[in-house]
Amino acid sequence: MVDRFDARADAVLERVRGRPVPDAVFRTASEIGDFSAVWHVLNVGRGIAARRPDQVVALAVGLGLESLVVNQGVKRLFRRDRPTVSGDPRTPVRRPRTSSFPSGHASAAAFNATVLTGWDRRRAPLWWGVAVVVGTSRAHVRIHHVSDVVAGAAVGVAMGVVALRLADRCGIDRG
Repeated sequence: MVDRFDARADAVLERVRGRPVPDAVFRTASEIGDFSAVWHVLNVGRGIAARRPDQVVALAVGLGLESLVVNQGVKRLFRRDRPTVSGDPRTPVRRPRTSSFPSGHASAAAFNATVLTGWDRRRAPLWWGVAVVVGTSRAHVRIHHVSDVVAGAAVGVAMGVVALRLADRCGIDRG
């Protein structure tokens, strides 16, 4: 069932692969998602603008813990092969060394979008828009199956909800 879902979703993505604009957007999104660079930049920029250094530090620590749990924990439980050995040659990206399942890019994206939305609802469309593009990019460049991205997003949302609760308990208010 999962393989059928992935095959159908990949066929949909194949309709836009090889086109200059989608390829450039998704390749760039995949690259800026490496090591959660886009999230650190957005976190620091937002934190400076909102004068919330406590939130900047909390999210940076949370992101590090999320990455550790997903990349060194959850991925080790699932030894799923990637859809291709080195990604789609039309959109070359860095080849990860971890298992395909779940997508760490999608997990980090959903984690950050969840936390940032909890702290800044007005910009939720921005946070989630970036998260969707970064997550989708991993399937577009064929370094992840679509189901890896969906699972990664689910893990990221769950961890983001927990992070918001912990931040509340630590006195980092959402205002």
